[in-house]
Amino acid sequence: EGAVEEKRLELIERLADVDDDIAELFLMEEMPETEDLKAAIRRQVIACDFVPVFMGSAFKNRGVQPLLDGVVSYLPEPVEKPNFALDRSKGEEKVPVTGLDTDSLLALAFKLEETPFGQLTYMRVYQGMLKKGEYITNVNDGKKVKLNRIVRMHSDEMEDVTEAGSGEVVAMFGIDCRSMDTFSDGSMDLAMSSMFVPEPVMSLAIKPAKSNMQNNFAKALTKFTKEDPTLRVRIDPETKETILSGMGELHLEVYIERMNREYNVECIAGQPNVNYKETINRKVEFDYLHKKQTGGSGQYAKVMGYIEPLTEEEQKEAGVANEFDNRCTGTNIPPEYYTSCEKGMGDATTEGALVGCEVEGLRVVLQDGAAHAVDSSDMAFRICMASAIRDAMKRAAPSILEPMMSVEVEIPSEFQGTVVAGLNRRMGLIQSSDMNEDGSGMKIVAEVPLSNMFGYSTEIRSQTQGKGEFTMEYLKHLPVTKNIQEELMAKYREEMEQKQAA
Repeated sequence: EGAVEEKRLELIERLADVDDDIAELFLMEEMPETEDLKAAIRRQVIACDFVPVFMGSAFKNRGVQPLLDGVVSYLPEPVEKPNFALDRSKGEEKVPVTGLDTDSLLALAFKLEETPFGQLTYMRVYQGMLKKGEYITNVNDGKKVKLNRIVRMHSDEMEDVTEAGSGEVVAMFGIDCRSMDTFSDGSMDLAMSSMFVPEPVMSLAIKPAKSNMQNNFAKALTKFTKEDPTLRVRIDPETKETILSGMGELHLEVYIERMNREYNVECIAGQPNVNYKETINRKVEFDYLHKKQTGGSGQYAKVMGYIEPLTEEEQKEAGVANEFDNRCTGTNIPPEYYTSCEKGMGDATTEGALVGCEVEGLRVVLQDGAAHAVDSSDMAFRICMASAIRDAMKRAAPSILEPMMSVEVEIPSEFQGTVVAGLNRRMGLIQSSDMNEDGSGMKIVAEVPLSNMFGYSTEIRSQTQGKGEFTMEYLKHLPVTKNIQEELMAKYREEMEQKQAA
């Protein structure tokens, strides 16, 4: 009894710190009524200034009912919290969502589940009504879908409903969509989630351990990429390997484990490949002639100009990683071949001269050239331009860029020395180190090359007795050191020799 009273007083004291009404009663040493407490908690939860914590165990069915009562009592109704849609026609400008049943439909597919009857899509209605038998439009791809069945979920039981209004969460079958797709009645181009998906920073080569698992392997990858836009799957055109790319080591580990658990597919995963890039560091002129004579009409093209480095600011301003600048005058190169020259630049920058990675930070300036009345063609100029740029890049002091990650580590302060030493070993640059108010924990921010971050999740757990955690996100690409560049080039040459020998 005494402990309960003590904790109740502590709750009132904490609430008084953020709510004026309760603070007034607290200072006057009056005990607030239960209704006053509930109203104050609701006000401050909606203002995001107070977070109630409920204790319980779902496994033993303890504390579940009070938690659900708390959801009803303290969490906001749809109209109490401002929600915003993004207007894609105006560069994702924010538009307030009214939350009224009478307005145009806006609903978000936030979860996908695979069932024996097909994909079950969970949808939250932000505005308008979902009605059985009506058509809704997927804002992302413009496809119209008929709502044949709408269900309200009660654990694993389904209750059929004919309509759902603003704020309701329902599920439906027969909707082919991805996670976080927005649906409307087709009258507007608004989305509930941004189109921006960060580029993956880590890749793994994966394959099923046994050939008879191939079908389930393909099914699992299709489902996972639908439910998570940051997970990408591609087939490497040269090695024919399946490459799984994501936002980090743990992200990929989770999906490999899920494949094993949900689809009984045991996977063999190779060392993750880092997304290296290449760039140039000085201006180089080119004057290249492509001439090929065969039995019929041959190929003839000549291009002249120069390549130069493009700064980060110029890349942002232009909105592209590489820029093509056509400064030709006259008709030495007929204008219809300019697009072919630009495509040739695209061909040359997909594979660099050092380790075959994508090239960025390059400006190609085309100044002059020559054409032949019969032998010149789109293909001739495309090949000529690509060859000219590849040749020039070798002479333009090329260098390899590696992805740098911004790493945030949160740890108890007694482990600071060990963790900082670990980051230094991984060639990390400490940017800041802040202790929290009571001095018990600290946050370290560092910039670390992604190639040195493999296995860090295991290391930090062992260094901090499982109490430390970290997050990392892509920051920028920076040049690698000379010795690492030579190692990468030697490895690439070895791979090329093995492919040629095979």
